[in-house]
Amino acid sequence: MVAAATLSLSQFHDRARSGLDREMAEEEEFETFIRSYQNMVFSVSARIVGNLTDAEDITQEVFIKAYDRFKQLQDSNTVGGWLKTVATNLSINHLNRYRARWRFFSEQTEPVEVAIEVERETDHREALELALRRLPDAQRVALTLFHFQGMSYEEIAAKLDVSLAKVKSDIHRARETLKKLVKK
Repeated sequence: MVAAATLSLSQFHDRARSGLDREMAEEEEFETFIRSYQNMVFSVSARIVGNLTDAEDITQEVFIKAYDRFKQLQDSNTVGGWLKTVATNLSINHLNRYRARWRFFSEQTEPVEVAIEVERETDHREALELALRRLPDAQRVALTLFHFQGMSYEEIAAKLDVSLAKVKSDIHRARETLKKLVKK
């Protein structure tokens, strides 16, 4: 007869505690990771989707994906770039779900009529962010990808699956609308 290996109660608790400690340490590391990158991920999403509630949801999705790859991301030097790419892609996917509405609003010829007065330099940045959120989706996305993500016109056209002329037109319209929305 083979003797069964038995653990004493104290050995069982020691093993359970070491596993629990390791899990708690990993959770704390992931919380620190989230705190380090959450503002950047949220900013990327908010600028693209133009809706803070949707941006919060997308930010959560990004960190769920990051949690699945956390071991790989911890040792990566390009974690910020990976998070920006995932946030950008999820934001664009979100907008693509509403592409019919997006195309309708991108064809607007008249800018939004709400003007924003800027009194101080610190308010200028806030006014710009608010004006960006008020742009039609197609204009805001193209402008954000060009200026904040550093993508070329060709890359934007490929990512959004639209023509190069549409990208150029949307960026031009967005700039003109922003000039009218943010008075200096």
